[in-house]
Amino acid sequence: MEYHIKDLELAEKGRLRIEWANKSMPVLNMIKERFLKEKPLKDIVIGACLHVTTETASLVQTLKAGGASVYLCASNPLSTQDDVAASLVKHDSIPVFAIRGEDRDTYYSHLKAVIDAEPQITMDDGADLVSTLHTERKELLEKVIGGTEETTTGVIRLRAMAQDGVLHYPIIAVNDADTKHLFDNRYGTGQSTLDGIIRATNRLVAGSIFVVCGYGWCGKGVAMRAKGHGARVIVTEVDPLKALEAVMDGYEVMPIAEAAKIGDFFCTVTGDIHVIGKEHFLAMKDGAIVSNSGHFNVELDLEALETVTKSKRTIRDFVEEYTLVNERRVYILGEGRLINLAAAEGHPSSVMDMSFANQALCSEYMVMHANELENTVYGVPKEIDKEIARLKLESMKISIDTLTPEQEKYLSSWEMGT
Repeated sequence: MEYHIKDLELAEKGRLRIEWANKSMPVLNMIKERFLKEKPLKDIVIGACLHVTTETASLVQTLKAGGASVYLCASNPLSTQDDVAASLVKHDSIPVFAIRGEDRDTYYSHLKAVIDAEPQITMDDGADLVSTLHTERKELLEKVIGGTEETTTGVIRLRAMAQDGVLHYPIIAVNDADTKHLFDNRYGTGQSTLDGIIRATNRLVAGSIFVVCGYGWCGKGVAMRAKGHGARVIVTEVDPLKALEAVMDGYEVMPIAEAAKIGDFFCTVTGDIHVIGKEHFLAMKDGAIVSNSGHFNVELDLEALETVTKSKRTIRDFVEEYTLVNERRVYILGEGRLINLAAAEGHPSSVMDMSFANQALCSEYMVMHANELENTVYGVPKEIDKEIARLKLESMKISIDTLTPEQEKYLSSWEMGT
């Protein structure tokens, strides 16, 4: 079996950490039990480009239990947990191509190693696997029956491909499932982002001015948790509806050009490019701390920052100090990459339980229905979304009401009126 990881000797530590994560993933474990019996993914090759974490390991184990051959690479150079990669190779015989801190060339060589397995289903987190397959290995596209996408950034890219007519197979946007974005994006990103910032800096959030760039579900989560830590939260937005929602939720809203002058902490969660640029860095207070929790580090214009930097040094793990031409110092966390994975461990396993349950069930759905689907981006089927929510409630020992026949009739008719 081919693989490329940091150190196989880390496998035992990784195995224990995967076991710990599994204890908080009851929905995925229930799916895994069924998959072991039914083998819905028998003889299917899955190429997965995901953050290589303990939670991802649980997903990969579930897919393998369903009969799939899974090949895994990292979706971000700083998100790999090397002990998890080692455990998957040694204890689960999963070919993993991921090393924490890998350079750009290694990152893409790992992507290509997964593509070389000729996957029938792609499982992506940011759409790098899909885009590389479409641009560099077009001859393999006819073997792919479908795919899934985990993140907002990836869904945006894939919808652009579908709109341009260049997407060659159907994709299910797992990110758009209610049991994903309402929980993973909001509660997972919120908690893990603050965790990463605090681990990296050991600075007090209470009493600070915390600027959140973007008020999608991830931005809502970060703003909520920053406020919970006692920060004065400022939101920057380009969408008037989201900006209005932020105001109604009790936050200050202003352009980034204004927020740059007063913020102590900054975190971008937009999925777009150059949200914080050269003019914003130059406007920041001495000691401003800047991070990103959007998928790619392009949200921060680091190349432009370099042009106005006199000197740079790593002052502590995950913290680079840029001394600017105006003598002020700006601190970039985790090279501008996902701070919740660069400096912390990513989302808690209990919330990833639902996200990865979506991945597992959507893979099964794709095998069953790929021939009926067009080459575009689909939402997660409602029956899957509701089943995951039902299983999660069941695992939490929570019961809910059901409609009576009379109530169902009332909701589906027009004759009864008031």
